Amino acid sequence: MATKKKAAPKKAAKKSAPKKAAKKSASKKSAPKKSNKSGGDDASLIREFFLDGLKDIYYAEKYLVKSMPKMLKAAGAEELRTAIEDHMEVTMEQVARLEEVFGLLNEKPQGKKCEAILGLVEEGLSIISETKKGTATRDVGIIMAAQKIEHYEIATYGGLAQIAKTLGLEDVKELLGQTLEEEKQTDELLTQVAESSINITAANE
Repeated sequence: MATKKKAAPKKAAKKSAPKKAAKKSASKKSAPKKSNKSGGDDASLIREFFLDGLKDIYYAEKYLVKSMPKMLKAAGAEELRTAIEDHMEVTMEQVARLEEVFGLLNEKPQGKKCEAILGLVEEGLSIISETKKGTATRDVGIIMAAQKIEHYEIATYGGLAQIAKTLGLEDVKELLGQTLEEEKQTDELLTQVAESSINITAANE
């Protein structure tokens, strides 16, 4: 009878071993859940960053619609005035296009104060106030200010289009890409206007 009692604990010890193994395997299975959660958070942050960028450029475009008439009024050369007038119309179309983008994302069109565009426009207005009316020098300053704005827009739309591509938003990417090409064309046009005669005339004033 004594030998039977001693054998009992050995069997109990053998049964307890699988329980530890089960705990270890359970902990291993739970590991992937953390990485999935992190990936979801990253995607959410990228989308939030993307939306902030859209709000930023939406504010900028609407602000430019209000500001460009001042640049148009100050411009002297006919070819420069024509370029500004044409881009005013294009900018209004770009605002509507951004509203379409917001719609595709099921978001309400909303602007976010853009300090960059405020500073660039203010710089342009300062150039106008510091130069004489009707001079080529003023026109050169207006072109420089306008191209700085174009370069900001090119960088912004280019970045947003790339993020849209990353997020798989092909329709949004196409719309942003269309505006990007328009901004590049305007920048090239302003360069042509400056090089045609305005820069040379300003140098001789």
